[in-house]
Amino acid sequence: MKKIVLMVVAMFTMTMSFAENENNSTLNSAEAYDMTVNMRKLAVTLDLTTDQMEAVQDIHTAFCNEMMLAANAHSTERKALVDQAVKKDVRYMGFILDEKQYKKYLTLLNTTLTNRGLK
Repeated sequence: MKKIVLMVVAMFTMTMSFAENENNSTLNSAEAYDMTVNMRKLAVTLDLTTDQMEAVQDIHTAFCNEMMLAANAHSTERKALVDQAVKKDVRYMGFILDEKQYKKYLTLLNTTLTNRGLK
């Protein structure tokens, strides 16, 4: 009887640890698509004016929304949605930022995407 109870407890424990790891991997992949940033730090890094900061914040909010849509999409569509969101973000930022700011923004964006495994 003890062996059966211990076996049931062991099976329950292994099942729970497996399910926990699966949930963590899903959570981590969804977190990779969360592109929210501290806008004040971004403004200081890019040396943005007040008008630029407002426009960049609006563009970045739209970009974050599109990335979260990509995170919730089917895995076959995810890469296309990420590419589309990045292209749109880069195009809009090109209108707002000057050449020096734009180059720095591209460097930050590419680094972030690479570090999160999205590129």
